[in-house]
Amino acid sequence: MSDSGGRDAPGLRNAFLLGAAGLLGLTGVACGAFGAHALQGVLSPERLGTWETAVLYQLVHVPAVLALGLAGADPRLKRAGHCLVLGVLLFSGSLYLLAFGAPGWLGPITPLGGLFLMVGWALVLYAVVRGPAIS
Repeated sequence: MSDSGGRDAPGLRNAFLLGAAGLLGLTGVACGAFGAHALQGVLSPERLGTWETAVLYQLVHVPAVLALGLAGADPRLKRAGHCLVLGVLLFSGSLYLLAFGAPGWLGPITPLGGLFLMVGWALVLYAVVRGPAIS
């Protein structure tokens, strides 16, 4: 146990990212099953495709968030993980809502989520190219 008041101590895993990976994985599998079983015939094929895209992007990013949560205390990787989590929430979250007929003004949130996903991956690349962070 750490006595850092719930914050990650240097060199330890990032509890927020590990928890986020678990939650995104759990809800991603649930949404995938819900789409495959309960939404067939309820949503139009186009809206079902939107739902499936949301599930795909959510689940594809779970292993990355998990790995970044296990990566330790490098602040660049921690920021990358936070960007990926926010990106999934905005990208997939907006698509889930749009699949159920949310108002069109919600549409611009989807590419904003995609931007956060790209920034997260760019930060991972930057951290690899620059080498270990100096504490």
